[in-house]
Amino acid sequence: MDYTARAARITDVDRLVTLGGGRSSVGMLDAADMLRQLVFLPHASVIVAERRRDIVGGAVLAIRPSVRVGGYVGTIDFLVVDPTADADSVTEVLIEEALRSAANKGCLSVEVPQPADPAERIRWQDRGFEELGPVLGRAVTAAVAGRR
Repeated sequence: MDYTARAARITDVDRLVTLGGGRSSVGMLDAADMLRQLVFLPHASVIVAERRRDIVGGAVLAIRPSVRVGGYVGTIDFLVVDPTADADSVTEVLIEEALRSAANKGCLSVEVPQPADPAERIRWQDRGFEELGPVLGRAVTAAVAGRR
């Protein structure tokens, strides 16, 4: 089954919240409100994976400056996959698109919070992420930006 990734639109937010179980809440903002704002921010990328025009996954890449790295760092702090989809394939498509977006936005690396599930940790490590203390990280190269 082929999956494709693209930038999320405001009309995709409700499906992403459903896939994520509405599990995020920041102060007065619920998950849907947060995602709606992130869709339009230049220092974030909200990405969806599709199969036959049905959204089967999503990810959020947030960009921040880092003195330690000496430039910008992307953080994938939300990644969700529909349980009926092939988790490995959807995850691959979402991570590749997040890395491409990070490279296009000038990031030197991308990080993800250290997963508690060992299988999930292996999934990230299989995609080039290494343990960096409390996070997993991967350098971003120009080759990622040009891949398609």
